[in-house]
Amino acid sequence: MSRTFNGGGRFRPTRRDVLAGAASVAAAPLLARAAPSPAPLEARPGKVQLAPEGYDATEVWGYGGTAPGPVLRAPQGGRLERRLVNGLPQATTIHWHGIRIDNAMDGVPGLTQEAVPPGAQFDYAFDLPDAGTYWYHAHERSTEQVARGLHGALIVEEPETPDVDRDEVLVLDDWLVSPETAQLDPEFESMHDRSHAGRRGNLITTNGAFAWQAEVRRHERLRLRLINASNARIFVLSVQGLEGWVMAQDGMPLEAPEPLPREIVLAPAQRVDLFVDVVAEPGAQAGLLRLDDDDTFRPQAVFSVSGAAGASRREPPRALPPNPRQAKPDLEGARRLTLNMEGGAMGGLQQAVYEGERLGFRDLARRNLFWSFNGTVGMTDAPLAELDRGEMVTLKIVNDTAFPHAMHLHGMHFRTVGADGTQGPMRDTVLSVPGEPVTLAFVADNPGDWLLHCHMLGHAASGMMTWVRVRA
Repeated sequence: MSRTFNGGGRFRPTRRDVLAGAASVAAAPLLARAAPSPAPLEARPGKVQLAPEGYDATEVWGYGGTAPGPVLRAPQGGRLERRLVNGLPQATTIHWHGIRIDNAMDGVPGLTQEAVPPGAQFDYAFDLPDAGTYWYHAHERSTEQVARGLHGALIVEEPETPDVDRDEVLVLDDWLVSPETAQLDPEFESMHDRSHAGRRGNLITTNGAFAWQAEVRRHERLRLRLINASNARIFVLSVQGLEGWVMAQDGMPLEAPEPLPREIVLAPAQRVDLFVDVVAEPGAQAGLLRLDDDDTFRPQAVFSVSGAAGASRREPPRALPPNPRQAKPDLEGARRLTLNMEGGAMGGLQQAVYEGERLGFRDLARRNLFWSFNGTVGMTDAPLAELDRGEMVTLKIVNDTAFPHAMHLHGMHFRTVGADGTQGPMRDTVLSVPGEPVTLAFVADNPGDWLLHCHMLGHAASGMMTWVRVRA
């Protein structure tokens, strides 16, 4: 008997030491006070019930064998220490997305570290200067490894807890699965996906569940931390039975809370923090709705309303405290860079340089390469720019392709600059739309070699990667 499952539009399947020896009495109190070592992050295969109950669990790769991985929480100004243990059949690394981190800990194989082979391990340790919502994910063969589930949330908490009743982390993702087996499509290098919009899934989840839900109370105030962990899907979201404010984007607090827009657009790798009040009546449902490809809104996260937290709503929230180095920069005398994007299906790329050789588009396509930055495909020996520490930079991105691209800069945050010079909020990932140039401004204040790439991960793998160097 066949059954229909309408989740992401197309998925319709028919079918998770002891201390040894004697210790001296004098040493015992010291041992009792010693802090336990943090649990390692073991990247390994596992099974997760992504599809509804009754369908087979999906084989994934995850930290601890789960997808998403564990939510890591640490205080602002603290230090995160985690050992990556590689239990995968491939080499891997972890990138700590959005953290203004020491370059050696950034997790980019071939640029900041060597990839960790199967059976080996690597110790990550770094300070956490900024509070906010961040995430971690694999950065070796990331088109495949992130699509298999190697990602999780990293929450850096403010010194004072904001006035909310609950803090909910919602990791949004999509999975390309077989309608018959609910297993991942093993073709992670599809020419079509790489040359078009990227690998977009047919099963959409929140926190690894097809129908995620939770109970809330009327007039309860929730902090919703939304993370887009998908390979290529742009989430367009609206709220139902909730009213509130945008408080932070990509981990960085806004100067003042902004009323929720009618639609929240979240490109791959982007995050947004919302404070929302439950205004739906007891017995009703509230939540997040997702706009699907057929222009229909469907539930992304459901809150069932039961009882009331108070007789009325509380006062609007105050802004979250700013993070360090969040002042708007003076752009006078800034160094100006340009990044021209070309290629992809329906693009005008005729030829580009790859590994020092100029190749035509057909020769590039035979290598499964489709995109270029400034006429060059993929990483180069020389950086896009060598910058002095503290130098102000503007980067104009021109999208001459037929597709949007989520551009991510490692190690530093930036602000978009409008035609009138107005600077937007700090971000680490920006959605570049065809035919609409966007200018970014940032201070090169973090020394090291930093990746700049499209976070539609198949696009990065097929050409859309470059890097900048910030001198110490």
